[in-house]
Amino acid sequence: MGGVMGPPGSDGRFGGFGGTFVPESLVPACHELDEAFRAAWADGGFRSELSQILAEFGGRPTPVTECRRLSERLGVRLLLKREDLAHTGSHKINNVVGQTLLAARMGKRRLVAETGAGQHGVASATAAALFGLECVVYMGAVDVERQELNVFRMELLGAEVRPVRSGSRTLKDAVNEALRDWVASVGTTHYCLGSVMGPHPYPWMVREMQRVVGDEARLQCRQLLAGADPDWVVACVGGGSNAAGTFAGFADTPARLVGVEAAGGAAITRGVPGVLHGMKSYLLQDEVGQILEAHSVSAGLDYPGVGPEHAHLATSGRARYETAADAEVLDAFRLLSQTEGIIPALESAHALAWVVRQAGHDIPRGDTVLVTLSGRGDKDVAQVRDLWR
Repeated sequence: MGGVMGPPGSDGRFGGFGGTFVPESLVPACHELDEAFRAAWADGGFRSELSQILAEFGGRPTPVTECRRLSERLGVRLLLKREDLAHTGSHKINNVVGQTLLAARMGKRRLVAETGAGQHGVASATAAALFGLECVVYMGAVDVERQELNVFRMELLGAEVRPVRSGSRTLKDAVNEALRDWVASVGTTHYCLGSVMGPHPYPWMVREMQRVVGDEARLQCRQLLAGADPDWVVACVGGGSNAAGTFAGFADTPARLVGVEAAGGAAITRGVPGVLHGMKSYLLQDEVGQILEAHSVSAGLDYPGVGPEHAHLATSGRARYETAADAEVLDAFRLLSQTEGIIPALESAHALAWVVRQAGHDIPRGDTVLVTLSGRGDKDVAQVRDLWR
């Protein structure tokens, strides 16, 4: 493998994690995708077209916002990378536009995707509408209920949403169904995987497509901080794409990288190495290797594993991984809303919750902290209202 957050090894691994653990019928598809991505990513024309679409359609670059009132309250200088201001309301659009452009280049006319909180599903439906592709989104039945508005948004954009009623009926099971669909239709279908997980090349490809978050933020922070980097870079982690994209921009700086998992998930904090969804990574498992159910108030972090590069960053010591519990996440959701006029996604509120807890403790007073606000909280307000009743 290359340097910190460089390309994976020839076997698709980051250290001891990653790889391509898929049925034989999908091995050629993974190899085809790997070759297509490498060729496209080396093609200046492809990169230029992607950048233009992300600027004119996606709303990039997103700003970095200084939270003056909350900073004064916490005793640290808090900056937010505002992915909530990207088109469709989260960082997901960066990856999806890139993968859809790649699918069109490969001659694939149909997308399948999985979604938990619904943001990746909405972004996939949006990109499919932009490029004129068919789109099917798999979503756990539990998440369909708690993210009803996002389901309607996907359908409004022309996608078919298929509820998944097997297993825990959440994100893990949606991934299972999307993979089954891809096996059965690989000749015409591209699986638009939403995070830095799954078989190679997805963890690497998605990170590279989300790298724009970290690269932008690094330049923006240096403008704000008179050429310096933030002391801390913090992002929520489920599969981990917003964190991987952010960390990639700061991996070669002295900034301390912190990923915050849901306390009821926490694959890095509480899991052990295993294989799931085509990758080797940290997973929540019992003593005989059965996958345990994850829990989070946020549908997007309700996943029993984590992207393999995060597993590598944890074991190598370059990043640390912490947890936030539902109650403190809801407190952080309210706190940012009332101090800065910004309603965060529940996923992003995990990163904020850790900063609120550790400001003046692990995070020394006066330090500068960059938090990636991976999405906006419009999708979550009805759920939070019901929890507070």
